[in-house]
Amino acid sequence: MRIGYPCINLSLVCRPSRTFRLASLSWERLRETVAGNLACLEEMVRWNASHGLLFLRITSDLVPLASHPANHFPWDRAFAPDLARIGQLIRSYGMRISMHPGQYTVLNSPRPEVLEASVAELAYHARVLDLLGLDRTVKIQLHVGGVYKDKEAAMARFVRRVGDLGRTMRDRLVVENDERSYTLEDCLQIHTACGIPVLLDAFHHELNRDGRSLPEALAAAAATWGEGDGLPMVDYSSPLPDGRTGSHAHALDEAHFRRFLGESRPHDFDLMLEVKDKERSALLAARIASSDPRFVRTV
Repeated sequence: MRIGYPCINLSLVCRPSRTFRLASLSWERLRETVAGNLACLEEMVRWNASHGLLFLRITSDLVPLASHPANHFPWDRAFAPDLARIGQLIRSYGMRISMHPGQYTVLNSPRPEVLEASVAELAYHARVLDLLGLDRTVKIQLHVGGVYKDKEAAMARFVRRVGDLGRTMRDRLVVENDERSYTLEDCLQIHTACGIPVLLDAFHHELNRDGRSLPEALAAAAATWGEGDGLPMVDYSSPLPDGRTGSHAHALDEAHFRRFLGESRPHDFDLMLEVKDKERSALLAARIASSDPRFVRTV
């Protein structure tokens, strides 16, 4: 079990997700911004390794506007050496990486322009991971998308479009249950139809149950991960006290997390903490998990 957090490190001054508006797009602006974002990513990787956090979700904004049709600049060629160097650093630490495109990446949309933009966005994510030189245990996680008044048809459309993706994208893709529309069982059916692994979001499973207990859910999701996919990935958070349904807590709820660790045994997985204070909660979670034989601080 590696423990990690998504996208930014609040303990560092830099951010790997600096961006700009489309009207400001130029090669000079893009090159300057990407250089800064990559320098910050490298700083985060080193910081994480020194603090025993070996799981990191890389921001989708690493290369601003990368998948936009107006961006014809050769960012991938220009920054290939930098990405290769950072990838080597990641591998040397035994760190696991993931990516998670934003809410507008919807493969099962009935709108052709949304599908086209979604495929372009997935291609960008896969390109970043390929340039980092990371194997296919490094995943791109995606929600199923909308229901569009016909859930069965929407699921079938998702499956068909996963099949239409190039292998570079398809081999990295995992599907995640959500808190409203698609349960773990729905995602398991999608796996049966197209073969992509299922990432269990434990918080979403609490909110949108399919009848399985947490141990049963972990076992069912783990069974979808093949030998080349690596250890299953799990997202974890707890509810925001007095917040709206589905809101993530600002900080780790220690009692809730201890219960989660106890209930999840003996299943092993890499754990992404979707908690608002990022690395601060990840460090606390690592301390709590330090006596758990599943926990990995160094590789």
